[in-house]
Amino acid sequence: MKIQQFEDKGLAHFGYAILNEKTHEVVLVDPARNPQACYDFAAANNAKIVGVIETHPHADFVSSHLEIHHKTGATIYTHSLVGADYPHQAFDDGAILQVGKITLRSLHTPGHSPDSISIVLEHEGKDKAVFTGDTLFIGDVGRPDLRENAGNVTAKREELARQMYRSTREKLMKLADDVIVYPAHGSGSLCGKALSDANSSTIGAEKIGNYALQPMSEDEFVKILTEDQPFIPKYFGYDVSLNKQGAPDYNPSINSVKRLEKNFTPEEGALVVDARNEKLFKKGHYKGAINIQNGGKFETWLGSIVGPEEQFYLVAENDTQLDDLISKAAKTGYELLVKGAFVLDSEAAYSSSLIDVDAFRQHQDDYTIVDIRNASEVKTGKFFEKAINIPLPELRERAGEIPTAKPIVVHCAGGYRSAAGSSILEAALPDANVMDLSEAVNDFKNK
Repeated sequence: MKIQQFEDKGLAHFGYAILNEKTHEVVLVDPARNPQACYDFAAANNAKIVGVIETHPHADFVSSHLEIHHKTGATIYTHSLVGADYPHQAFDDGAILQVGKITLRSLHTPGHSPDSISIVLEHEGKDKAVFTGDTLFIGDVGRPDLRENAGNVTAKREELARQMYRSTREKLMKLADDVIVYPAHGSGSLCGKALSDANSSTIGAEKIGNYALQPMSEDEFVKILTEDQPFIPKYFGYDVSLNKQGAPDYNPSINSVKRLEKNFTPEEGALVVDARNEKLFKKGHYKGAINIQNGGKFETWLGSIVGPEEQFYLVAENDTQLDDLISKAAKTGYELLVKGAFVLDSEAAYSSSLIDVDAFRQHQDDYTIVDIRNASEVKTGKFFEKAINIPLPELRERAGEIPTAKPIVVHCAGGYRSAAGSSILEAALPDANVMDLSEAVNDFKNK
């Protein structure tokens, strides 16, 4: 038996392949949008993919379960409450999938969603591992507030938090302490609030170190779990629906994105996502463009700022970056929203104001300061006492709350987000003088 973990660092996602080396059969758990790594693993082990298990309809990434079914004939297994629109076999509590001497057993573990399951792997008569999806993480449990308005079955966060309490205490914590925990996400995911950097753990270690598994009443648990959760990106409900339906095949979908000629000019009023470096963007960009720089979290911020009901143009520095951006957009199904993608290597008509950091430092009262960090970050302390806090995912909708009589300075925690934030305000408040504090914010921390 062999377990292979696949990691997508951009979305902090873990998918898995379970290989029976004697029967040369593979079962996948929560595969990423691009299934190529799964195909490569099966080929390298001269094995056939016979099953794909979806622990729930994911909110933060699009799974390739339907594509893998089409290509390999593998059966898709998921809980009946998902109401899946794709061909599948119900894998409700107690259901068994036998792969040679490997037994995969479904545990219904609602809490993150009403339809969540965890998969216990038994080998040679002993429970060896549990694939916990978004129910149990390393150091955390799944957030309970994503299914109030999404999915086949909806539930209020308090109700799901109570279900999570019971799922952890009555199901997962009753497994043996040496059972290995393989979650669907690690540190950096927005599906929880305190995820560890580790990629696996054990039930015993989680009983000791996971705040959510400590002795407490159900009411205490609900209070702790429902407070201070991260923001909910705009794309989460969209991905739940897309996963319930089954996404289009990966390569045909990214290849169908319209590549436009270099330096294409979008129509007036079009939404433009410019992923070039912020210095290039500030030198010259299209009117109203949003500067979401290509980087490790591009796909998350794209889906947090741009809604799934919007179409947009995608701008890159070169062809290689353009291909990378389209692939990243596809992780969340956003390649379906790209109206056209093109390279911009000339300075467009609109430039951004650049900040004089020394002048700002000496005369801060002469500026309106906008802090676009999340509320939980601001709780730990402000960098500027009089700053207005509007989190970046809300900025397009709330830009009108910001007074424009003074120059506006936008800051985040380290400089990446403020490029997007300042570009949003520049577009929304055309009569204002908007500047990005960028990485210079580090000079003002804790001072």
